[in-house]
Amino acid sequence: MPEKLTIPPTLLPRDGRFGSGPSKIRDEQLTSIREGQPGVLGTSHRQPPVKNLVGDIRVMLADFFRVPKGYEVILGNGGSTSFFDAAAFSLVRTRAQHCVFGEFGAKFAAASTTPFLHAPSIVEGVAGSISVPVAEDGIDTYAWPHNETSTGAMAPVVRPEGSGDALVVVDATSAAGGVAVDVSQTDIYFFAPQKNFASDGGLWFALVSPAAIARIDEIVSSGRYIPASLSLKEALDHSRLNQTLNTPAVTTLLLMRAQLEWLLTKGGMAFADARTKDSSSRLYTWADASPFAETFVTNPSYRSSVVGTVDLVGIDSGALREVLKENGIVDIDPYRKLGRNQIRVGMYPAVEPDDVAALTACIDWVVAQLGDSAAG
Repeated sequence: MPEKLTIPPTLLPRDGRFGSGPSKIRDEQLTSIREGQPGVLGTSHRQPPVKNLVGDIRVMLADFFRVPKGYEVILGNGGSTSFFDAAAFSLVRTRAQHCVFGEFGAKFAAASTTPFLHAPSIVEGVAGSISVPVAEDGIDTYAWPHNETSTGAMAPVVRPEGSGDALVVVDATSAAGGVAVDVSQTDIYFFAPQKNFASDGGLWFALVSPAAIARIDEIVSSGRYIPASLSLKEALDHSRLNQTLNTPAVTTLLLMRAQLEWLLTKGGMAFADARTKDSSSRLYTWADASPFAETFVTNPSYRSSVVGTVDLVGIDSGALREVLKENGIVDIDPYRKLGRNQIRVGMYPAVEPDDVAALTACIDWVVAQLGDSAAG
């Protein structure tokens, strides 16, 4: 392999960040942090400056998702994995069903394996495909990921036929804000802000139905022990005051509000959905035509529009990615536990579709230069 390959500047993307989370943050969002000094930064989260910031975000999220009447936007400390545990303590009455088709669906299912719940029912799909919920006796909560970040597979968000009054709880961390969704098909649609909302981690948000609120109250009334940090009742009560139980990451909130302002100004959910579809179609069209690339999710209807995974045939992914990193193109590594010779590309709304096209052109150029030395 040559010591260093320099990709022609005319081929390079304007911004080489394609991470699947944390995602690319737009330069314009940084202005919000500067404007938060000193009025918001360094201010108690119990005081109006931060409470107003939280309130703005709750209103914007309700607008963006066009939440149905009676739904509330709540938030809490910790990321999506914290919400997995909170759901086990605060939502599942006796037994949940989990769809598992990747790493994060499996983590969500594992959180429901607790001494005070029956073992969860698992509907499993192979990596690169999906699984969907199936109505089952004794299930009071159906849960699955909207988009499996580890594999780039996306499942439909549809309330299972015959599920009765069971809750539908969807992990939307890498889908929310970049994929169109009908929130009425869920009772809890929850996510962290470091993907489509181009912020940092450390918080979770959830769109919560009246039925879910009633379940939260029911579980609390049952006398079940629930740590305060995992109590959705605590999160609900504090959110209604535009607060969190503990101090939130205020810069994360500033970045998120700025991203929501941009998304809503551009057209909201319709804009975000169209933009990520544009980016992903460029990646998948290239892969389907490439002699050395194969889209990992073979069924086009399951392919994610926000996280694309592409297997490489006869090309060492590590060698390719090393050259790209030296040229400023970063964070297209495959999910570590998947263990495949592939690339994984984050295509959230902050990413320019033209930059995705530029990425594929750079890959073609590097592969041509590496030639036989990249064979693996």
